[in-house]
Amino acid sequence: MNIAEIKASVDAGQSVHWASEGYRVHRDGLGQYLITFVRNGSTIGLTDRSGRQLNGAEADFFILEPNNDAAAEQGRVVRGATSDTSSSAGPG
Repeated sequence: MNIAEIKASVDAGQSVHWASEGYRVHRDGLGQYLITFVRNGSTIGLTDRSGRQLNGAEADFFILEPNNDAAAEQGRVVRGATSDTSSSAGPG
């Protein structure tokens, strides 16, 4: 993703990340585009000071599709609960 695509995706409310799901790209109250490591809040700008060079390779930015991941995660939880329930019911 290039700078324009990243900014447009963030502005559209999409979940944009860099390198892993732990690094989230967002826009703050001042209109700055930032990359934040979610676990500890460490933050850098999306670009260098000139605004023309990304702080990361274009290929490392991606959009996380929450609906697909949430459905898959929910499916895993349900299957796990189902197998636990059936095994605990047992004969008798």
